[in-house]
Amino acid sequence: MNDRAGRRRARRLAIGTAVVLALAGMNGPWLYRFGTEKYHQYQINRPEYKAENGRWEIVQFPEKYRQNTIHAALLRTGKVLLVAGSGNNQDNFDAKKFDTRIWDPVKGTIKKIPTPKDLFCTGHTQLANGNLLIAGGTKRYEKLKGDVTKAGGLMIVHNENPDQPITLPAGTKFTGKENGKTFVSKDPVVVERATKVFDKKTGKFLRNDPGLGRIYVEAQKSGAKYETGTQDNYRIQGLTGTDARNTYGIAQKLALDKKDFQGIRDAFEFDPIAEKYIKVDPMKEARWYPTLTTLSDGKVLSVSGLDDIGQLVPGKNEVFDPKTKKWTYLSKTRQFPTYPALFLMQNGKVFYSGSNAGYGPDNVGRVPGIWDVDTNKFTKIPGLSDANKMETSGTVLLPPAQNEKFMVIGGGGVGESKLSSNRTRIVDMKTDSPKFVDGPTLEKGTRYPQASILPDDSVLVSGGSEDYRGRGDSNILQARLYHPDTNSFESVADPLVGRNYHSGSLLLPDGRVMFFGSDSLYGDKANTKPGVFEQRIEIYTPPYLYRDSRPSLSGGPQTIARGASGTFTSPQASAIKKVRLIRPSASTHVTDVDQRSIELKYTVSGDKVKVTVPENKNLVQSGWYMLFVDDDQGTPSKAQWVRVP
Repeated sequence: MNDRAGRRRARRLAIGTAVVLALAGMNGPWLYRFGTEKYHQYQINRPEYKAENGRWEIVQFPEKYRQNTIHAALLRTGKVLLVAGSGNNQDNFDAKKFDTRIWDPVKGTIKKIPTPKDLFCTGHTQLANGNLLIAGGTKRYEKLKGDVTKAGGLMIVHNENPDQPITLPAGTKFTGKENGKTFVSKDPVVVERATKVFDKKTGKFLRNDPGLGRIYVEAQKSGAKYETGTQDNYRIQGLTGTDARNTYGIAQKLALDKKDFQGIRDAFEFDPIAEKYIKVDPMKEARWYPTLTTLSDGKVLSVSGLDDIGQLVPGKNEVFDPKTKKWTYLSKTRQFPTYPALFLMQNGKVFYSGSNAGYGPDNVGRVPGIWDVDTNKFTKIPGLSDANKMETSGTVLLPPAQNEKFMVIGGGGVGESKLSSNRTRIVDMKTDSPKFVDGPTLEKGTRYPQASILPDDSVLVSGGSEDYRGRGDSNILQARLYHPDTNSFESVADPLVGRNYHSGSLLLPDGRVMFFGSDSLYGDKANTKPGVFEQRIEIYTPPYLYRDSRPSLSGGPQTIARGASGTFTSPQASAIKKVRLIRPSASTHVTDVDQRSIELKYTVSGDKVKVTVPENKNLVQSGWYMLFVDDDQGTPSKAQWVRVP
């Protein structure tokens, strides 16, 4: 425990003891009438308590503006984009009711935004121009076994023609050669031409490797009699001549099994000034639960997700060029579970922590490591504790980002497992041979922990649940501040609202932290009542905002290039001890690969503060940032927005 935390805990204990003694001196009936809840409210609202622990408060929007928020991003205007799409609600999906809100946390205003597609379970990241790139979402909701009426599944279409691709429209019929059963495609598919393979030494032609297309098919009629039990080759109706000879389908079992969610290819930029979605080129692959990560060249990597037939995208990753608004495939494949936690490192490679949101085989793409995207080389990182409990864990790049230390927090077993981890694991990526070591433990095993970087270099870790989606009334109403300098947790005020699946948090420009969402599977401890989506927003005000004063920052340039400096004005300049440049968050499903806090060098002259932005483009990616200064008490200013071109 650091000295600061120790002094705060000692003062907190002394204050609490004094209050208890004072109350004990009064008569018993009065103390009883005061009541436990009133006493609690009295305690948490005392100035001394808030100065030590901070304070939580609930924001309840007017009913017509409420939604099931799944995604949130801080915009460069200081407003917050809240995206629900269909909000994990089948009725909303069927009615094409897709929701987005913009909330101004300063003015308290909220506005509905037209939402062009179902952006439920999309991916997103901040772009250099200040827009938010959003890609993927929901094409079809899952159907549980028992709800599926038509047998169906994956059809692999083969094209053995090396001269040209073939396009099959939606409604194409496939008839099994052995089983004689006919299935119909739900979407069009383009099957690339076959590849000619030659002997590398002699140059002799060996064979044609067929081009492959993946498509979802289902039986024409309902009923178990249309299921198939084994693999079969399928003739494609309507094809003649060479097309009929060269093109065919192969499918494994086509049955009434559970059908997973299906993704979409659509992509948009959200413009925070116009406050509207702008359609861009769709992705090559449909994706539901993808991660978007900005690369060294400013292009955006899109990874993983469930495709338009409800299967994990088979390692086909792609990049978005913000200049052309187009997507292109990477030359080589690499597969990850859905929502993998992928962070750009200072050397231009990508760190994968192992954190993910769940869909995918339990033995593919789950080992943490360093990914060289250009060569596709992947170097594993050893030492990860509770390696079988990485689903729904959180990962954060600890401040300052220059240190390149990552913390992995909590997590759970694969799928709907009851297993959860109370571990934190830390890896220093600047060592010659990085490996994970355990950090301080959490009090409870924790799925879905939220972690937000604060301007004073602490990390607020809050919420989560012990069991899958809060099952068994297992939400964790606890919050901790993690101090990287001492590698220790400090307890602070407890949140008022439980947060598990479909929840998130982000730092606001005034230094507070916003929490959203939560989608409990059940609403009671016995798991007999269906859960209700948590629509309330909760704000945490850290202890540093309950001090007597805070530094101010004004003036200065709105744009500072890497390696360049800018001068700002602060009447408290002589007390400033720290300057941080913090990238705004884009959060969903315990995944926020955007947030990072960068240390800036500075000099002070009178009431002027001159700050210098580091030169490394991988450390300081192009875009908009919040610039904070901290005084000698660790109290941050309100942020100034600065663009790094």
